[in-house]
Amino acid sequence: MEQKLRVGILGATGMVGQRFISLLENHPWYEVVAVAASPRSAGKTYEEAVGGRWKMTTPMPEGVKKLMVMNVNEVEKVAAEVDFVFSAVDMTKEEIREIEDAYAKTETPVVSNNSAHRWTPDVPMVVPEINPEHFEVIEHQKKRLGTTRGFVAVKPNCSIQSYAPVLTAWKEFEPTEVVATTYQAISGAGKTFKDWPEMEGNIIPYIGGEEEKSEQEPLRLWGKVEDGVIVKAESPVITTQCIRVPILNGHTAAVFVKFAKKPTKEELIEKLKSFSGLPQELNLPSAPKQFIQYLEEDNRPQIALDVDYENGMGISVGRLREDTVYDYKFVGLSHNTIRGAAGGAILCAELLTAKGYIQAK
Repeated sequence: MEQKLRVGILGATGMVGQRFISLLENHPWYEVVAVAASPRSAGKTYEEAVGGRWKMTTPMPEGVKKLMVMNVNEVEKVAAEVDFVFSAVDMTKEEIREIEDAYAKTETPVVSNNSAHRWTPDVPMVVPEINPEHFEVIEHQKKRLGTTRGFVAVKPNCSIQSYAPVLTAWKEFEPTEVVATTYQAISGAGKTFKDWPEMEGNIIPYIGGEEEKSEQEPLRLWGKVEDGVIVKAESPVITTQCIRVPILNGHTAAVFVKFAKKPTKEELIEKLKSFSGLPQELNLPSAPKQFIQYLEEDNRPQIALDVDYENGMGISVGRLREDTVYDYKFVGLSHNTIRGAAGGAILCAELLTAKGYIQAK
């Protein structure tokens, strides 16, 4: 790319906003030129606005420290500075839908980490290795919004990243029933142990709204584009439990699967190892070289050893074995704020850029 595209981060002071900023440091295609947050942060430098709340393990990038935080509600003003935005705002669903549409209507593409637009029929919800063809609905969305280049695209919930890619790799064996229990890190709630000391040595067997997302969103990923909207897949039937565990980063899933066609264990492992998609083909900057790794050891995947696989953009799978009730069971692991949040959104933006949806204004 001859000149880097100018990027704005909406909700830049929160945990996912911070993750965007740390991942975009030295990005070959993108440069963060605008940071926007709530009116109470506006008018301060980014460093002042975040204060002691920097939650990343790496230092705050020098390039953003002195950027003046803009008011996220001053849509025209923020949009004038950038070619596109990443959205990680903390608002009600209704407010998020409204503000993301408002940015799109200024002809500014929005790549969102939020859930508000995940079921809007003409908004693509994409894991780039799984369903890049869903970006086709953007043309229909633009007609609805009355835009020529502005649109909203979203990425799915962090909870499904450790098993939806695995089930996609096994599609030809026709999974019919899936039971998944996810063990989810506290950073998924935007927290560290400093913010949430009661999570130390504790497990909470409830995460609001998470089970419904974990059961339904994979079906949207596997859906078809029909008449300019995405129609979700009917199968497999998925049931989940989502549990908050005392881990900073990394969502683990224990999964049971029934298949219509009975594969061997060797076939399943081979499908995982060979699974790749458009990001790998196009060699996108954030794409993992090997999307899914299979670990043979009985005690893997482990958060301590595997959460940062492929810079947090890969999926780790282990303990695949036959089951007495279902056909097979396995354990999956993904990094929830990298692949599951900001990194997944950046990969979506890279694919949208490569396909010509995102360009310099």
